Amino acid sequence: MATPTTRPALALLVVAAALLACAGTARGFYLPGVAPADFRKKDPLAVKVNQLSSIKTQLPYSYYSLPFCRPGTIVDSAENLGEVLRGDRIENSLYVFEMMEPKLCQIVCKIAPNQDEARDLKEKIDDEYRINMILDNLPLVVPIKRLDQEAPTVYQQGMHVGVKGQYAGSKEEKHFIHNHFTFLVKYHKDANTDIARIVAFEVKPYSVKHEYDGDWKGTATPLKTCDPHSRRLVVDSDSPQEVEASKEIIFTYDVNFEESPIKWASRWDTYLLMADDQIHWFSIVNSLMIVLFLSGMVAMIMLRTLYRDISKYNQLEDQEDAQEETGWKLVHGDVFRPPVNADLLCVYVGTGVQFFGMLLVTLLFAILGLLSPSNRGGLMTAMLLLWVFMGLFAGYSSSRLYKMFKGSEWKNVTIKTALMFPGIVFAIFFVLNAIIWGEKSSGAVPFTTMFALVLLWFGISVPLVFIGSYLGFKKPALEDPVRTNKIPRAIPEQPCSVVRTTSGGGGPT
Repeated sequence: MATPTTRPALALLVVAAALLACAGTARGFYLPGVAPADFRKKDPLAVKVNQLSSIKTQLPYSYYSLPFCRPGTIVDSAENLGEVLRGDRIENSLYVFEMMEPKLCQIVCKIAPNQDEARDLKEKIDDEYRINMILDNLPLVVPIKRLDQEAPTVYQQGMHVGVKGQYAGSKEEKHFIHNHFTFLVKYHKDANTDIARIVAFEVKPYSVKHEYDGDWKGTATPLKTCDPHSRRLVVDSDSPQEVEASKEIIFTYDVNFEESPIKWASRWDTYLLMADDQIHWFSIVNSLMIVLFLSGMVAMIMLRTLYRDISKYNQLEDQEDAQEETGWKLVHGDVFRPPVNADLLCVYVGTGVQFFGMLLVTLLFAILGLLSPSNRGGLMTAMLLLWVFMGLFAGYSSSRLYKMFKGSEWKNVTIKTALMFPGIVFAIFFVLNAIIWGEKSSGAVPFTTMFALVLLWFGISVPLVFIGSYLGFKKPALEDPVRTNKIPRAIPEQPCSVVRTTSGGGGPT
């Protein structure tokens, strides 16, 4: 018969046995949006295009805002809330491959940009905009050889629209467009079946001034500069394609396939591993040094103040002086007195709880691997939803603090907690979105998404704030550890130096 002391151990053994029994029949699962896709030979591979992005500007643009080759019907991919807020615009393209079927010098289309289109192309080249493409949810990368690094190859996400340069013997700067793409699709093949999974999507862009004889016959036109039958391939940009109004630009591509030992679970390492880790370490150490310096400065001020007060206590000469309140004892009856704007303090505290609660839960989800980078827009969507649901804790904390201050206008505090900070942020967001919309950027949030944000705010967040506030006011008020004096003590104003305050105290005095 089991004794009371052995019952918990037996219960743990039963639970462990149940888990082991389930482990034999359990199957692995993937998070939504990150399940692997299996391909066989000659399966179609559709390349999608995303926004045009730049490290020099913060305005993304749609791929088809420039005069690139476009299909007859442009189909937008379904996007989540986070993708829309990030400015992603994922659309179909004319680049379609067949699995494990290399193709050489495939003509996509021919364009002749007008004056405005040529100007747009030059502006995007000046601002170093990059073309972003996606294959099997993998972003396109450009391999770059670097001789000064231990790793021979680093990767750049997206390829530049074009480059600027001069012809030999000329000082005039010209704009050249990348119009030939050499794609490389790496795949990992199952040893027991003919199934393969894509693990890398790379490209080498070139600027080539294509030439042809006779009339233009569409994609069947034989090119003098690129012929798959005679194995004449593009390997450099000796004769680049200049961007000028009414000048023909022919877009072509090659695609090759290469078997890779990289497994599907590790295919995102290319995007997550940085080549310049030492720069990030320097930033981290620099931030830590600043925090430690300021913390040490504040600690020195506090220790010196405490040391001075303790010295005064020890130097009291008679009993009459000992009975007087000095130092910290002087204000013990006023430290828990409600401040002048107690309602605003409660609103700020509630908003802070909501914000840091969102950050902590987001970090927890990221540590557990629930916010995979392959789930595009998942991080921003999770943060937005967590902010909405953390309204419950915002209302609870603000109401608890307000009740401790013995306030009576709890509805006013609740409304401010629900509307003040989100309202300010939404107003700034609305103005910035209007400016971005005026620039015709794809980063502008559409009206339907704005309506969804307002619905989340007033439909979920605001009611949760009121529920949390109601629960907080139902609780008994927090008692102060010391009694507050009825008459506030007159505290003389102290000289304050703005420079000293902003520099972290300026040192002990």
